[in-house]
Amino acid sequence: MLLSLTNAPRDYAWGSTTLLAQLEGREPAAQPEAEVWFGDHPGDPADVEGGGTLDSVTGGTLPYLLKLLAAASPLSIQVHPTIAQARDGWSRESDLALDDPRRNYRDDNHKPELIVALSDRFESLSGLREVPDTLRLLGELDGGTGVGALIARLSGEGDVLRDAIGWLLSGDARDEVDEVIAAVRAAAGSATGEWADTLRAVSAISTAYPGDPGVVVALLMNHVVLKRGEGVFLRAGLLHAYISGLGVEIMAASDNVLRGGLTPKRIDVPELLSILDTTAGEVPVLRPSASGALTTYEVPVADFALQRAALSGDDVEVPVIGPTMVLATAGDVAVVGAGGRRRAVPVGTVVYADAEEGRLTLTGSGEAFIATPGVADDAR
Repeated sequence: MLLSLTNAPRDYAWGSTTLLAQLEGREPAAQPEAEVWFGDHPGDPADVEGGGTLDSVTGGTLPYLLKLLAAASPLSIQVHPTIAQARDGWSRESDLALDDPRRNYRDDNHKPELIVALSDRFESLSGLREVPDTLRLLGELDGGTGVGALIARLSGEGDVLRDAIGWLLSGDARDEVDEVIAAVRAAAGSATGEWADTLRAVSAISTAYPGDPGVVVALLMNHVVLKRGEGVFLRAGLLHAYISGLGVEIMAASDNVLRGGLTPKRIDVPELLSILDTTAGEVPVLRPSASGALTTYEVPVADFALQRAALSGDDVEVPVIGPTMVLATAGDVAVVGAGGRRRAVPVGTVVYADAEEGRLTLTGSGEAFIATPGVADDAR
């Protein structure tokens, strides 16, 4: 089975009017275009050429959700649960309607993610920075009670990052948050050295979300800038946010999000802290292969796997061991399935194949991403 898939972009406020349009070679949109979902998630199943949606084909069993993501402004800082935490939360909230604003868990699944940049520059916040490094960064700011209070929190004993984040989001640190943001803005304009890019990024975030305590939470996080083809894997419990750029995102089929700032939406601070992994350190950047047509982005989950195909006129064969998607992101790409059936894959669209195809051949020149279920054991 070979099916052509499309979907309408979702118009979240942080979306871009130009990034998806440029990718697909069309005029800018009149409203933000944030995400295009290619999956069978009930929230927005992909459209099948000829009629219907993908969930009617798969029965809602696809283990992953593939997206195009286009951010013109920062997304909310967020974290996702492990599968055990998701099941527990889903059970605890069983008496709440799915659209109840008090609900944190939309399903009983985890939501590990992988994002790969399509922009030449994709900015993100990924994980919490080592505390000694953050203290050095804060030392670059002009003194004041807000900066001093944050330094004191981070210089204490125990799980200082959890303590600091809880304090910042509690509502009890409004004055200190404003003072830290003012210090960041003052330093960003003339900053040089190792923290200059980070300070400018956080200052820009403060313009988008003035007075939001998430701006100071962002100051505790790793500022990661990806080049085209580079990616990061975001495990359960890892605090993260995308700042700007265009990317391909793949995740387990879940909609479980706990927010930690940069949002007008509800933040359940105790629940956030209960699933937050405060293990600090850099998040490894996954880079495309320097040779060969295929790059595999290694991830430690069984829900999904992702490969990037750099096509230069030679055919590339891909085995099909489960429901597979080929997403074209540049050039002129086509897919040939069993029996020689051929389907063109216009940029920004997907061809879906089930396991009966056995093998796909990618032809043409350009770039495509191949999404499949994963093969690694999932340490849940």
